[in-house]
Amino acid sequence: MIPVMEFRQFSEQQPAFRVLKPWWDVFTDYLSVVMLMIGVFGCTLQVMQDKIICLPQRISSPSENRSGVEVKSLLPLQSNASAVPREMTGLKTDLDLQQYSFINQMCYEKALHWYAKYFPYLVLIHTLVFMVCSNFWFKFPGSSSKIEHFISMLGKCFDSPWTTRALSEVSGENPEEKDQKKSGAPRSNIAVSPGEGSLEKTQSLRSIPEKIVIDKPSASVLDKKEGEQAKALFEKVKKFRLHVEEGDILYLMYVRQTVFKVFKFLLIIAYNSSFVNQVRNRVSCKVEIQDMTGYKDFECNHTMAHLFSKLSYCYLCLVAVYGLTSLYTSYWLFYRSLKEYSFEYVRQETGINDIPDVKNDFAFMLHMIDQYDPLYSKRFAVFLSEVSENKLKQLNLNHEWTAEKLRQRLQTNTHNRLELQLFMLPGLPDTVFELTELQSLKLEIINNVTIPASISQLEDLQELSLYQCSLKLHTTATSFLKENLKVLRVKFDDNRELPNWMYGLRNLEELYLTGSLSPDASKNIVLESLRELKCLKTLSLKSNFTKIPQSIVDVSSHLQRLYLHNDGTKLVMLNNLKKMTNLTELELVRCDLERIPHAIFSLTNLQELDLKENNLRSIEEILSFQHLRKLICLKLWYNGIMYIPEHIKKLGSLERLYFSHNKIEILPSHLFLCNKLRYLDLSNNDIRFIPPEIGVLQSLQYFSVTCNKIENLPDELFFCKKLKTLKLGKNSLSILSPKISYLALLTYLELKGNHFEILPQELGCCRALKRSGLIVEETLFETLPSDVRDQMKAE
Repeated sequence: MIPVMEFRQFSEQQPAFRVLKPWWDVFTDYLSVVMLMIGVFGCTLQVMQDKIICLPQRISSPSENRSGVEVKSLLPLQSNASAVPREMTGLKTDLDLQQYSFINQMCYEKALHWYAKYFPYLVLIHTLVFMVCSNFWFKFPGSSSKIEHFISMLGKCFDSPWTTRALSEVSGENPEEKDQKKSGAPRSNIAVSPGEGSLEKTQSLRSIPEKIVIDKPSASVLDKKEGEQAKALFEKVKKFRLHVEEGDILYLMYVRQTVFKVFKFLLIIAYNSSFVNQVRNRVSCKVEIQDMTGYKDFECNHTMAHLFSKLSYCYLCLVAVYGLTSLYTSYWLFYRSLKEYSFEYVRQETGINDIPDVKNDFAFMLHMIDQYDPLYSKRFAVFLSEVSENKLKQLNLNHEWTAEKLRQRLQTNTHNRLELQLFMLPGLPDTVFELTELQSLKLEIINNVTIPASISQLEDLQELSLYQCSLKLHTTATSFLKENLKVLRVKFDDNRELPNWMYGLRNLEELYLTGSLSPDASKNIVLESLRELKCLKTLSLKSNFTKIPQSIVDVSSHLQRLYLHNDGTKLVMLNNLKKMTNLTELELVRCDLERIPHAIFSLTNLQELDLKENNLRSIEEILSFQHLRKLICLKLWYNGIMYIPEHIKKLGSLERLYFSHNKIEILPSHLFLCNKLRYLDLSNNDIRFIPPEIGVLQSLQYFSVTCNKIENLPDELFFCKKLKTLKLGKNSLSILSPKISYLALLTYLELKGNHFEILPQELGCCRALKRSGLIVEETLFETLPSDVRDQMKAE
């Protein structure tokens, strides 16, 4: 007998696939097993027992009838005459065993109906087709790969030890309660038991207090391996969702196999109902084999007809039930929207409001999962939530970046504030807000940063820097920053990345924005809200404006420092500058200016002006600077200025003057009538001669003529006895005057790149000059007397 186990390969799948088999598929699988047993049983009987038994049918003639009567009439007489009994015999056919076998085979082929002959084989074939069809979508390459990936993710989401711990942290479950659940039931029951109600009691992720992580660090401890599993699982779910939602092959495969089963059910019912009556016990057979057997009419008995008849009726009942189940499946497929799946009930029960609805094959598989156990989709939904993912990342981040580790990274920045800089982290550790001494927080390239209410613990925080970071604020955090934040620096790639809460920082004093804004300021809605920054004193914009936005003018009443770095875009229509009468510092860098804007001359409070990297060729307008009585710093560096006009002498209040990186060839003597100059930078020009009038600058402390063509130095230069820095490098000097000894305060002297052959020993009189401050070739340094060298090398 053929064992039924041999046919398991047609229907049995991996045990994990059972979650995608709803009740009707399981029911029809059992029906298929029963029908398969009927087919196998019938085939076995067909092979092992005689199929049909036939006897010849004798046709009697009249003469035989008469002789028979006579014989019968004589028999009693003879019996009376002699009392000897005779042996009783039947009808003799004179056929041997081979003839009977031949007759049976011929009648089986000719007289027996085909349905009665092949019934068990039909049952077996139909059942195998049902089995293959029911599980075809598990085997088809285009669908099986998606199913395997889905089942794999489902198993990791529910069965791994990491998942149980991570979900309890995200849902805010009490660790003690979790331990009680673990001790009261096996872990596997916790993962899949439909009766478990933990999700119904789950708190909203958005309502979890931030102190969960800080006050109970033991509940969030996840080792490195578990953290990597968490990250990999969320990434896998994201990618799988994007891939599966693109098509509906799983849905179509299941629909097609269901429709095929319905049509096959109708076909089986139709022809079986017609032919089931053809299974009879007695069969008349007439075959032309008289020349071999002496007979042509036979009466045959189909030995298994009674059993096959019962089996056929039983099989029809099973097929009917199978077909009705398939019809119900078809109704479920066509009258429900299975290509869309809503997690609304999960969102209501768990409070995780950002779980997205899914579509196509992803939705279809979740509908199938619900038929198996709705708890699966509820648990799986958590891994579609960004809030859940961020919470898990936050737990791992807090574990990796402890408060002690962050405290070691604290440094004092250029503004003398205690600063913490974090670069390219997956998020912002909550432990940052335990550093109560923090004054400046700098975040670079960190996405999805959320500032919680616990930022209010940083009472000394005054400065916040956001470089390519997308930031969200808790309501309490917004109120705290409005009251405490003094300096904000934002670097962005798109104006849409500018935080909206920035415009409500009413106590903000300094704002630095770096990024691409709309060149047309009239269309730039982003900066309209700057007028609300009532305490703003410093504004720096590194962008690409074509004119000064009106929003800057709106804060002109209290703005003191304005820095515009325009990235080479030509800045026109500068008339708005006239309204900024309180400006003390103005920078117009890389604005493609060809002349000094006349609007600047109205800024009577201006103290510092920087026109770096423009296209200035002539500065005749410098005469108008005489009206700026408070101007002490003028930066005209990195331009194309050919000469310095004589009107420069009118700027008697100047203390710092930058003319480096221009094309100046001649220094006018009138330049040195600005006798308050303390800082004069003329490096990187084409100057060949320094006028002796330089000796007038008795307040000069910094003088640089590096990278020029100077051949001689006037002795009057060394009368500037307050000089501390003197840069003469990369010129054509060959002699350094011994009068260098007059510069007793000199701390930095650059001579490298000239034609000196020897250094004067009078350098030893410059007591403040050390070897580190003397920039000169080593061979030239060796020309100094040893005692001078030792003096300079001494600390």
